[in-house]
Amino acid sequence: MEKRVLLAVFLSFLVLYGYQSFLVPPPSNPPPMVETQEGQVSQASEPPSLQQTDAGSGQVNRSQESQVAPANRPAPEPVVSDVEPRDITVESDFFRAVFSNRGGELVSWALKEYLTGGQPVELVSSDFQAGEVWPFTVRFDDEDLTHLADQALYRPSSAGLRLSGQTETLTFEYQDAGGFSIRKTYAFDPTVSPYVLRLTVDAKLGQQNLQPAIQWGPALGGAEAQASRFVYRQPNGGVMYGRISEGGVFEEPSIERFDRADAVERPSREGLLDFVGVDNHYFIAAALPQQQQATVTYRPVQLLPDSAGGEVRDLMAFELEMPTGINDLAFFIGPKDFDLLEQASGPLVRSIDFGFLSVLVVPLHRSLKWMYSWVGNYGFAIIFLTILVNIIIFPLRHKSVVSMRKMAELGPKMKAIQNRYGSLKATDPKKQQMQKEIMELYSKNGVNPVAGCLPMILTMPILFAFYRLLSMAIEIRGAPFTLWITDLSAHDPLYVTPVIMGASMLFQQRLTPSQADPMQQKIMMFMPVMFTFFFLWAPSGLVIYWLTSNLFGIGQQLVTNRIIGQPTARAVKPPAEGRVKNKKGSAEKADNPIEPK
Repeated sequence: MEKRVLLAVFLSFLVLYGYQSFLVPPPSNPPPMVETQEGQVSQASEPPSLQQTDAGSGQVNRSQESQVAPANRPAPEPVVSDVEPRDITVESDFFRAVFSNRGGELVSWALKEYLTGGQPVELVSSDFQAGEVWPFTVRFDDEDLTHLADQALYRPSSAGLRLSGQTETLTFEYQDAGGFSIRKTYAFDPTVSPYVLRLTVDAKLGQQNLQPAIQWGPALGGAEAQASRFVYRQPNGGVMYGRISEGGVFEEPSIERFDRADAVERPSREGLLDFVGVDNHYFIAAALPQQQQATVTYRPVQLLPDSAGGEVRDLMAFELEMPTGINDLAFFIGPKDFDLLEQASGPLVRSIDFGFLSVLVVPLHRSLKWMYSWVGNYGFAIIFLTILVNIIIFPLRHKSVVSMRKMAELGPKMKAIQNRYGSLKATDPKKQQMQKEIMELYSKNGVNPVAGCLPMILTMPILFAFYRLLSMAIEIRGAPFTLWITDLSAHDPLYVTPVIMGASMLFQQRLTPSQADPMQQKIMMFMPVMFTFFFLWAPSGLVIYWLTSNLFGIGQQLVTNRIIGQPTARAVKPPAEGRVKNKKGSAEKADNPIEPK
């Protein structure tokens, strides 16, 4: 039983490693496609032009974008507008947002508390091809109005905002002589959530009220390159939660995720939605209709290599349309921090992909943050939480060691029983008698073979839950531990902790009683080597958890051995010798039928 469980543990890690290495598809890198004059599609030798950026600043400059007049009619004379292109900055302690008065759209959203390469994480991608839309672009049924609303110079209500503790609003207005008017109002309330803004769009054509859709261009920025095949990185994609309408029938609330293939096969969804947007491993930009009727359409977008010379990236754009219009619609643009998401909207926490073990990951996540609030270091928080978990399962582990000790002591007797039936085929009915004798041996000596395996089986879900937690939790992103470990979400750069973990696992295995034969024991001794290899590229936080658990297990093993004493060696005579002794005993009993008491 012990051998099978350890083999199952080994195979579980092998499957996990194989999945990350071979089944998770690497980012595709096909050359961009262009259309020739003859209408044929071919590979482009040079990349198409990108959106204009200010040299050295990385910020988009929309003032230099080409302005194309509407195709069907000339642009009317502006009545309410701005005189020249400019940017409006909204800044808080948590983010720095930049809006362009051209279109009243968002061109930058940088998170101050999250860094990449020493710079704030930028969630609005700016290196997409010309013609792509920016966040909060409006779309009307009339293409001319859509173009006009995107290229018009709106008059801002302020030259810039510095958010403090009260609600602030930023309004962009445009009106022309043709009767078209539009006003975009962005409201910021730091007391509700530091990463939430609310958008209201009022648009009219003469006396007719218009109900535009809201578009968000290629998203999302802030995705790090995958450091290792063993470290899971969620790709960019669409995400939504709510009661999806299927054939006019609203299904039960569910979470849905969309990749490029999903968006091509079925781009549109509608229903009573709680949130809808785009996300990556650590960040999300989502609208929060909060169970209002809405229709969302996703569109895959392939970005050209970034300035660092990386691969072509697949991002997702989406469009949201609501029958009631865009009226005080909340948007969350920020980190996938469990508490911040819950503060903005309860269902939004489902955007964190904790997997099928979320029932374990969520309590572990809350416990880890509670532990961090006391120690102020996530590395030590992982250690203390690991000790707490091991204390909870201490009785099970103790019972497991005692059961395995008894199993090891019964090993010779079990071997004798197996030898007696060793010449029989597996299909021979007499094999059932062997299993019956083994179970009687267990029952006579008070041994439960499952008791020795149960703690190992219970430990594995916790291990995988820790793996998912430490891979997905943004709190671990860039969190330092001590000395050379500066990021608990990345692997140990010096590979010190995996080697120590492997040595501790080897020592613990030598302490554990076993009923396996010498050859099997040698094979099992190879497992620590394989585990060490797997953990070389695992998140260092996960290695710290497994190392701490091993050290606790070693201490518990030594204490248990001291309590129950040293193992008793029991020798079992060969079957032939046993039969001779039984015959001699039977003869003596015949000569002396009455034994003295």
